[in-house]
Amino acid sequence: MPAQKRFKTDYPGVYYIKGKGVPGSGHKVEKIFYISYRKNGKQIQEKAGRQYQDDMTPARASGIRARRIEGKELSNEERRLAEEAKKKAEAGKWTIGRLWVSYKASRPVSKSLGVDEGRYNTFLKPAFENKEPKDLVALDIDRLRIQLLKKKSPQTVKHVLNLLTWIINYGVKNGLCTGPNFHIKKPTVNNIKTEDLTPDQLGRLLKAIDESSNLAVAKMMKIALFTGLRRSEIIKLRWSDIDFGRNFISIRNPKGGLDQKIPMNLEVGEVFDSIPKTEHDGYVFPGRTGEMRTISSQARKIRDKAGLPSDFRPFHGLRHVYASMLASSGQVDMYTLQKLLTHKSPLMTQRYAHLRDEALKKASELAGNIINEAILETSEKAQRAS
Repeated sequence: MPAQKRFKTDYPGVYYIKGKGVPGSGHKVEKIFYISYRKNGKQIQEKAGRQYQDDMTPARASGIRARRIEGKELSNEERRLAEEAKKKAEAGKWTIGRLWVSYKASRPVSKSLGVDEGRYNTFLKPAFENKEPKDLVALDIDRLRIQLLKKKSPQTVKHVLNLLTWIINYGVKNGLCTGPNFHIKKPTVNNIKTEDLTPDQLGRLLKAIDESSNLAVAKMMKIALFTGLRRSEIIKLRWSDIDFGRNFISIRNPKGGLDQKIPMNLEVGEVFDSIPKTEHDGYVFPGRTGEMRTISSQARKIRDKAGLPSDFRPFHGLRHVYASMLASSGQVDMYTLQKLLTHKSPLMTQRYAHLRDEALKKASELAGNIINEAILETSEKAQRAS
């Protein structure tokens, strides 16, 4: 292709060629200005801009040429190389966003991973996606924590900041990045609430359950009371999970992560026996998998009919009742209770420890009373003998 004709201007080192105008601009021909200069012993010729599209003039082009000769402005090639270097540097950075992708890939697919992904996308990504952990400052975390606490519970905010900590720790442990030089402070959470029922309340609740016209929800509540299973775990139960021969219930993909098995007592076995078996996907409660909101509203109606406090959570509350009854009996140790509740950590079971302590105190007092009675009886015998 032959070289295009160059046209000189009144400014040294500035020339132009004639090019086609931009379609729709109304200009058939447009001047394209170039500058020519020597820098570091090298002759440089480069485009300065177009007449209409860039509003370029010979005077402006001359100004650009002067600044580049003086080193006040990078040449087109230097700017391109700088952009490439910047992109390479950015690609090599382990930002929070890049760490999250790798961290997520390292975790097994589960419900908890889906929840964490929602937390990352909603709360962490907007603020930290392009930041490296070493560049974080305490003020960044403080701002996020304060902002979230205005709308979210302390527990939710703690989950979000825990996730940020896990992502950073993943990067540090795998030698991908350097962590921040401060501790990520989480809000204090008071989540040791344990719901319990008096014998009278429990009796009224069982009566309301038996009188409920919603048989499915009524049976689900009984299962929660007799097993301590979570609502989501009950909804996902299939008949193949119920081992009537060995009297065990398999819990698939529980909150704690790994599949679990818990023993099935006589009472819950009778509840399962009373449920008609269908071929609908093998679920114990077919058609209920996507109706958690409806199930909860029906359970609250049963709660209200029994006259229980409005803050009593029908399903999770029954899980607490189950755990409280076992802990207060004094006959179940904390390790066994942890396994029955499928708690991932013993710390989660510790909320019931005070109930077991009370039972142990009563047992200890009983031992003291028995000993005192024995001493008194011996003393009375000695007095009669004398």
